[in-house]
Amino acid sequence: MIDGKKIVAIIPARGGSKRIPRKNIKKLFGRPLIAWSIKAGLESKYIDDVIVSTDDLEIAKISVKYGADVPFIRPDSLSTDFAKSVDVLQHAIDFLNKSGSNYDYLVLLQPTSPLRNAKHIDEAMSLLAKKNADAVIGVCKVHDNPLWSDIIPEDLSISSFLNSDVIGKRSQDVDDYYKVNGAIYICNIDQFIREKTLFIREKNFAYKMTREDSIDIDNNIDFELAKIYLSSVE
Repeated sequence: MIDGKKIVAIIPARGGSKRIPRKNIKKLFGRPLIAWSIKAGLESKYIDDVIVSTDDLEIAKISVKYGADVPFIRPDSLSTDFAKSVDVLQHAIDFLNKSGSNYDYLVLLQPTSPLRNAKHIDEAMSLLAKKNADAVIGVCKVHDNPLWSDIIPEDLSISSFLNSDVIGKRSQDVDDYYKVNGAIYICNIDQFIREKTLFIREKNFAYKMTREDSIDIDNNIDFELAKIYLSSVE
């Protein structure tokens, strides 16, 4: 706990997946994909409970096998391609509150981030405490700096393609840009409920991760990359 606060990790994992069928339970280095995030949550020294929100009975069974709690089966209305993560989290929080399980902070762990581990979670939680923050979100450097990019008009003119501030500069002399990596979201639950977003307006800080640890499995290429990265740390 941090200052006596109770923390729940929520792992959303629906059964339907288009690019990689049954993605969340596909074996990655000997264990189902979702098991990597369950393991990370269970090994964190700050997280009290790890909850999986799923509409799929097989995913639920596997999640329990690897140590997570599955206190409910997510309704179909929150398991479509158009369901919002905010609504899935709100449903889980409402269920837990009605069951008498009240928490101060939620940690969203996407099952598609297998390289994110307990060390990352604990460092992000420590940052939360250090900054007296209400939210911390994982980020990583973008591969291609957007300052070297722009749209191309129909006439293909690039006379104003680059900002004058970057013309003539080496890429290493331009400020780094970061993106949300999807691996870790931590948020004060009261603030989340009030603002209906994990990207709350104030007291929200970035936790920097490497691009390798930030891999988000969306297709088979990502899956193969994850195997390569995991082979170097396992």
